[in-house]
Amino acid sequence: MRYLPLAFDLKDRPCLLIGGGAIATRKARLLHRAGARLVVVSPEISGELRQLVKDSKGEYFESRYHADFLDGAELVIAATEDGQVNADVSRDARAQRLPVNVVDSPALCTFTFPAIVERGPISIGISSGGAAPVLARRIRAQFEALLSPGIASLAELAERLRDRVKAVLPEARRKDFWEWVFSGPVAGKVEAGKVGEGEAELLQALEQWRGSPMPGGEVYLVGGGPGDPDLLTFRALRLMQQADVVLYDRLVSTEVLDLVRRDADRIYVGKKKEFHSVPQDDINQLLVDLAREGKKVLRLKGGDPFIFGRGGEEIDRIAEAGIPFQVVPGITAASGCSTYAGIPLTHRDHAQSVRFITGHLKEGELVLPWKELAVPGQTLVFYMGLTGLSTICGQLMMHGLPPKTPAALIEKGTTREQRVVVGDLTTLPQLAVDEQVEAPALTIIGGVVSLHQKLHWYRDSK
Repeated sequence: MRYLPLAFDLKDRPCLLIGGGAIATRKARLLHRAGARLVVVSPEISGELRQLVKDSKGEYFESRYHADFLDGAELVIAATEDGQVNADVSRDARAQRLPVNVVDSPALCTFTFPAIVERGPISIGISSGGAAPVLARRIRAQFEALLSPGIASLAELAERLRDRVKAVLPEARRKDFWEWVFSGPVAGKVEAGKVGEGEAELLQALEQWRGSPMPGGEVYLVGGGPGDPDLLTFRALRLMQQADVVLYDRLVSTEVLDLVRRDADRIYVGKKKEFHSVPQDDINQLLVDLAREGKKVLRLKGGDPFIFGRGGEEIDRIAEAGIPFQVVPGITAASGCSTYAGIPLTHRDHAQSVRFITGHLKEGELVLPWKELAVPGQTLVFYMGLTGLSTICGQLMMHGLPPKTPAALIEKGTTREQRVVVGDLTTLPQLAVDEQVEAPALTIIGGVVSLHQKLHWYRDSK
């Protein structure tokens, strides 16, 4: 590591900026946000830069640079288009042992500007030491995506109440308290924009912590999407990184599961056809028990937890037990798989409505409002319908849908193993056998399926 990352306190400190154009103005904006008093030297100075100087209670000189301008400066930046002037500034500043930055010239710098992620009081600097500034900016973009905008409000709340917490709790317990605040329901409410509610919960907890620490248990019900990890929400990813233990389903892809915090305990509670590893009631109770142990429990489900995912039942039990919880929606299989297969769920020429239907057999039968389903102008999406596919296609034809109605099976949709098998109501059941289609597979029926060849963009692997 050639450059040591440091945080300078520049509030009201004189910072000398040589240059008056666009590059100098960009640097001035950063210095001004940090509270610096700007001193600018350049024969020509832009209007915005003049205003920044005025706002910082600094001064500017419409003059060529000379070494006397260094007197009193605490930090120096050269941002001119004249290489000789930049070199002179670097030489003179080094002679006076002043920190100096020359834009786009790492060899002339004693410090460099990192790519900065800013969330109120929180700032993150990503530096390549001038070796690869574009790469540093790309990394910054990744951090920008991961960090909630509400982090700023959370940091400001902590700053506002820091002294109050310090007065109530001894040093040995303050760290645990703040850990609870930043990873529990207080943080969730503040980041969701409910700052007042979060502050009230923090203060209430603070009084309880006077006697004994809070257990801090919480449940995160998170939709993991249909398989492609790129389809996760940012909020889902943040909670996946906070969890102490994860309960996950069979439909959660390996790539998504790999994004869970590495040291989190993992408990498989998935269900397979004709085999239930953990009954639903036991899953519900396990979520409560783990949270009562003070753990942050991630319930990770494929697709969206509230669309044929029994998430409502789980949250009902958690709420009944008085356990704090958060719910994060995920892209449901109908949306993700159809998109990757090039099958729009609605289309002006083919379907003006869409219905999501469970195709799961109960006691060997599939009882559905077939007459309502077998109407033109709508798309039917069957979840868990592979076993009952012959029944589905037969009943729809019996109730009026034309036998040649397009139909498709999407196996392992959105993943690298995705396959799309296209036929119609008469041929699809046999195609499923011939092509050895396996679960998880989604069934889509309707005129929109005919657009698959034209619109699909995700290449099938088989």
